Amino acid sequence: MESSVALTLPFAGRWLVQNSPARRVPSHGVDVLGQRYAIDFVGVDDGGRTGTTRDWRTVLATEPPERFVAFGRALVAPVDGTVVAVHDGEPDHEARRSPFALLGYAAGQAGRLRQGIGAVAGNHVIVRDAASGMFVALVHLRAGSLRVRPGDEVTVGSPLGECGNSGNSTQPHVHVQAMDSVDLAVARGVPIVFTRYRQWGPQRGSEREVATGIPDEGAIVGPLT
Repeated sequence: MESSVALTLPFAGRWLVQNSPARRVPSHGVDVLGQRYAIDFVGVDDGGRTGTTRDWRTVLATEPPERFVAFGRALVAPVDGTVVAVHDGEPDHEARRSPFALLGYAAGQAGRLRQGIGAVAGNHVIVRDAASGMFVALVHLRAGSLRVRPGDEVTVGSPLGECGNSGNSTQPHVHVQAMDSVDLAVARGVPIVFTRYRQWGPQRGSEREVATGIPDEGAIVGPLT
């Protein structure tokens, strides 16, 4: 059985879990770019809202990424290791909650893939995990926020950048995955687990502390302090 790479949650605060490998594998419905076991986290406020503003744009159009709780939140290293790749310069584009805006965006998926890794992953950081030797990627970071460069040694909690809405992202979130190569074009996904976190839901009223596990789809999680 393939070993799992152990990570800490790469952020503070509360985050909604989406596309969890606890629900299905491949977690994102495809097995390319090393994302077989990837997971998405969307920042939420104490009320569980991903954004604090809702108006006609939410229903009919695109929205500025600054409306969303996750945008600009600090992201930190989930493992001890060495930064092996950094990509910056991709724009943080408009967010989409409207089904009308999402329809057109989905239609352009193939085109973004043809544009290359940057158009899909956006701004990202890849760290080689000192414990497993595998490569851990944090994807869709905010343009201009990256705090590291290749060759930097990091420890758990070291600042990496901020959550953004770059690449193939419909609203600000962070995509986390582990893989067997630094080259996303050929990498194969590796299973991951997270250590020491609190989970709320997805069933109403449920709350638990988790020593090691995979966050459930639709749950809200935050690191144990």
